[in-house]
Amino acid sequence: MEFVLLIFLPVVFAILVPFAYRKVKGIHTGWFVLLVPLVLFSYYLSFLPLVMDGGHAISEMKWIPSLGIAFTSYIDGLSLLFTLLITGIGSLVVLYSVFYMDREKEDLGSFYVYLLIFMTAMLGVVQSDNTMTLYLFWELTSISSFLLIGFWYTKDKSRFGALKSMMITVFGGLMMLGAFILLSIMGETFSVRELIAQAPDLLNQPYFTLALVLLLLGAFTKSAQFPFYIWLPDAMEAPTPVSAYLHSATMVKAGIYLVARFTPIFGSASTWIWLVTGIGLLTLFWGSLFAVKQTDLKAILAFSTVSQLGLIMSLLGAGAISYHTTAAMFSFATYAAIFHLINHAAFKGGLFMIAGIIDHETGTRDIRKLGGLMSVMPISFTVAAIGSLSMAGLPPFNGFLSKEMFLESMVALRHFELFNFDTWGIMFPIVAWVASVFTFTYSMYFVLKTFIGQKKFEQLPKQPHEAPIGMLLAPMILATIVIVVFFIPNVVGKWIIKPAVMAVQPTLYASPSAIDIHVKAWHGFGAVGLWLTIGVIVFGTLLYLTIPKWQPLYRIQPDQLSLNNGYDAMMRGSEKGMNRVSRLYMTGKIRTYLLYMFAFMSVTIIALLFIKDAFVVDMNSFAAITLYGSLNAIVLLVSVGFVVFAKSRLAAIIALGGVGYSVALFFVIFKAPDLALTQLVIETVSVALFLLAFKHLPALSTHGETKSNKMVNLMVSLSVGVMVTLVALSSHSQKMIPSISQYYKDTVETEAAGGNIVNVILVDYRGFDTLFEIAVLAIAGIAVLGMIRLRVSRKEQTDENK
Repeated sequence: MEFVLLIFLPVVFAILVPFAYRKVKGIHTGWFVLLVPLVLFSYYLSFLPLVMDGGHAISEMKWIPSLGIAFTSYIDGLSLLFTLLITGIGSLVVLYSVFYMDREKEDLGSFYVYLLIFMTAMLGVVQSDNTMTLYLFWELTSISSFLLIGFWYTKDKSRFGALKSMMITVFGGLMMLGAFILLSIMGETFSVRELIAQAPDLLNQPYFTLALVLLLLGAFTKSAQFPFYIWLPDAMEAPTPVSAYLHSATMVKAGIYLVARFTPIFGSASTWIWLVTGIGLLTLFWGSLFAVKQTDLKAILAFSTVSQLGLIMSLLGAGAISYHTTAAMFSFATYAAIFHLINHAAFKGGLFMIAGIIDHETGTRDIRKLGGLMSVMPISFTVAAIGSLSMAGLPPFNGFLSKEMFLESMVALRHFELFNFDTWGIMFPIVAWVASVFTFTYSMYFVLKTFIGQKKFEQLPKQPHEAPIGMLLAPMILATIVIVVFFIPNVVGKWIIKPAVMAVQPTLYASPSAIDIHVKAWHGFGAVGLWLTIGVIVFGTLLYLTIPKWQPLYRIQPDQLSLNNGYDAMMRGSEKGMNRVSRLYMTGKIRTYLLYMFAFMSVTIIALLFIKDAFVVDMNSFAAITLYGSLNAIVLLVSVGFVVFAKSRLAAIIALGGVGYSVALFFVIFKAPDLALTQLVIETVSVALFLLAFKHLPALSTHGETKSNKMVNLMVSLSVGVMVTLVALSSHSQKMIPSISQYYKDTVETEAAGGNIVNVILVDYRGFDTLFEIAVLAIAGIAVLGMIRLRVSRKEQTDENK
């Protein structure tokens, strides 16, 4: 079996979920769903030996071969790392949700369907080698996350958060699509691998920088980089299992994946280094600074996620410098980025689950009402402490190792002289260190304010108690990983990190074993990272102890100047603006809309006729003018004049019938009896229907039209007449393209076994078209019948009341 099909396993299984939810009431639906990520995780583990040796695997399923679009699963070190995170953390999230989501109160059928669709979307993003299918899965993550974030759709905040996340991430997705199209034009391929192979040639292409900026817009919006991070805190209205999944291991990491995957193409550009490193550091600083301002546990974690994503992004930018220098330190930065990505998924997933447990067992996430929970929730406290200390960068936890690597990488930027890093470069380690101090502070703020200190149980909606062991199991596993990785970082590096680094820097290494990086917890007293970490602990502790003194400083910032307020103002303004524009042309009168359509059609077609030099008149091929033809033409023109100038509807209807019958006579004169018969039937039925409904038609009126309105009507009518005349003359005289009628003559018997060309066209050549036309008429008829019945029933109801 082609393993590309496994991408679709979750969404195929999602079809069965509603049946399991309805038919098997005694078992939580999550237990069935848990099989999917577990099976996938076990299967994808088998690729580890392959990628550890520097190999890769490809599986392809054709989709649109004529355009070069296919579902191509490409598994190398980078995509395998993300795949294991998606399925591994996904398994723990589903396990957690079994105990978190009430099977009696929640719509579990919809919840797990959305979750499985999202899982397929994420697997598609990280495994797609074709940029078009990558974009398809990318937008599917936006749609499925919209459904997940807005799962509790009866809450205004849930709907608002879901819409906000989709608006921002879809905007980024469209920008990314622009980048893919430009890359395909420059490289003449949709394959990411082939684009990477052409990287030196693409660098000199005129659209290269534009494609770079558009791609980063897609990555920055998805990974909540400054200033696009504003959707992430509002997305916390989702159920906690969703928050743990989307914001620790999957959706927000998609932007990180995109930057890592396309670094071999864009890493040689100075713009890439400045934007990725600079925006990453700014996001790190901004997120860590405002995390301490928050009072909701999930909001604190949301801003901490923003800051941690900025940290990883800045390391990827610093790692791209390795395309300009042979200094090992910058390859070290890429290694640190991948390492911290894994660490962050582990400790942040556990912390989100603990936040959900606190909310579940106390009834609130407001940190101002919490305190002293350690005595009643000792296991939750232990898990939260492990996750928070790792996030703060303290030993013996995995976050300490990658945080020290981050600080050393930022210090190394001072020595890179290209692009003036020797002057402005000093700002990079300073910003990184200050942000790390605030990271330490918000980590302590999260765990100590919640579990230590004065008990405030009387303020809690519920009497607090420890969560059931089932709900604690998933965060306990993640906390164990946090500790284990600290003691075996090089085992993780050998199996997972080095293959991923090689995928990001494929031209620098022959195999993952050639990456000479050995992670140690202790580098001696001369190590810069050690002293920076000590400084972080000292100043971070001081900041935590003095929070009541300086936290009011956040109030200095006026709400009107916030980015969220700017987003809201933009949305309100665009809504009002579009309403005003709509009211200008949406008059509610059909005649006005017909004017728009006729004017547009006539102007466009007449312009095209002359631009393409397609207007041709060949008088030689015209039929001879006969006496009957001339008389019929006079009748036709007189009838049209009656229709236009008639003072009553009855006269107009009769004159209109005269027009139709005159056209039918032309068919007779030109020896097309079948068309003539059809035309006669249609005209007869039309006139009959008009007369039947005549009683209910309103009287003719001018509808208050002014002279200017009449002039506009006259001009549009003349333009339509000119257009039809020109098209008719050109269609008759233009011989640039062979007439299709000959094709019908040649094939009507051999292909369709028919003798009447018109009938064969309607039934065989345009069979589906005719069928859909009939279907449309049937649907319209049913709608009319429904409206008549509704009107009758309302009338009867009114009579009964009387």
